[in-house]
Amino acid sequence: MRKKERAIFTVFLWLVFLVFPSPSHPDSRVEIHTLRHHVHPSFTRVVVEIGKVREFNYNELKSPDRVYLDIYQAKLNAILHNHVYTVKNDYLSRIRIAQKAHSTVRVVVDLDFNKAYYRVWYLPDPFRIIIDVYPKESPVLPPPPKLKTSIIRQLGLGIQRVVIDPGHGGKDPGCIGKKGLQEKEVVLDVCHRLKTLLESLGLEVIMTRETDIYLDPETRTVVANQKQADLFISIHANASRNRKLSGAETFFLNLSQDSSVVETAARENATSTKSISEMRETIQKILQNTKIPESKELAHTVQRNLVKSLSQKYSGVKDLGVKGGPFWVLIGAEVPSVLVEISFLSNPTEEERLGQSAYRQTIAHGIYQGIIAYKSTLEKGID
Repeated sequence: MRKKERAIFTVFLWLVFLVFPSPSHPDSRVEIHTLRHHVHPSFTRVVVEIGKVREFNYNELKSPDRVYLDIYQAKLNAILHNHVYTVKNDYLSRIRIAQKAHSTVRVVVDLDFNKAYYRVWYLPDPFRIIIDVYPKESPVLPPPPKLKTSIIRQLGLGIQRVVIDPGHGGKDPGCIGKKGLQEKEVVLDVCHRLKTLLESLGLEVIMTRETDIYLDPETRTVVANQKQADLFISIHANASRNRKLSGAETFFLNLSQDSSVVETAARENATSTKSISEMRETIQKILQNTKIPESKELAHTVQRNLVKSLSQKYSGVKDLGVKGGPFWVLIGAEVPSVLVEISFLSNPTEEERLGQSAYRQTIAHGIYQGIIAYKSTLEKGID
């Protein structure tokens, strides 16, 4: 009798699970729906947009040469499944993406190790992984210079082409003043004014955006590299929780322990201060580039002339100086690059001034004077 009861109970449980199946576990894999690449004169960039932070690993394979990137706890959107991008250059032929395993997406870059080298890095908020592939070159090296000076100064190169970057844009308004004035609108207008001034001197000027559109931080320096610019100037308006804080300051790419600098960088990067600390390894490698000392010099020249221009027409202008900071928008630029914080939208007086055409013109003129002063020092050759 008991055996019969157990059998009936077993059948009953089987029917219960058949009619009411156990709830399935939610899919924790992040869906990858964007892979893009840019081919530039000096390198090729591959960007995988992931959105959420995920572990990843990369390595090299031979016969044929290729680099693979495995992204874990991820799944591929159907439109990207087994997608192949053909690249037309001498050192990189294809970019492929596929679902390697249930929770692993693999990106493969087919390249020639005899002709190219690469680096893999990432950006947070939204999380994305970047593969930069550079062609190998064998230049004839000049004899060591007798003076310690930068390559730009050694060659006596001048400034012919400038890329101006109006910060934020589109869905990203930047900081917003108490009266509603938006950073993205102010800096776009200032950049147009600066462009007009520089062009009057015969310089070629390219803006990363000329209208109210959104650009990723890495796309902005890509424009400078692609156009083979001589300078990259990113223009922003500042903000602080302390509404009494005012003034102008200029940044170049560097590491910083200053909490106020880290806070400014986090706001401009649209990321967290925690993510800033994760940039250190990337920035440490970039700091070996000769553009860092030139960027610092450019920052000092621009800052000095901006403050001078404003102080001649307005009272109470504060010079907040030049600082090194971990700004995403400056990473990857192959030329001297600075980020200028023109005034504080969070300060009532400066928000009022930033809404005025004359004040914006004065700012543009000050930055213009700084660029011209820097240009003059380069054209003198070796000091």
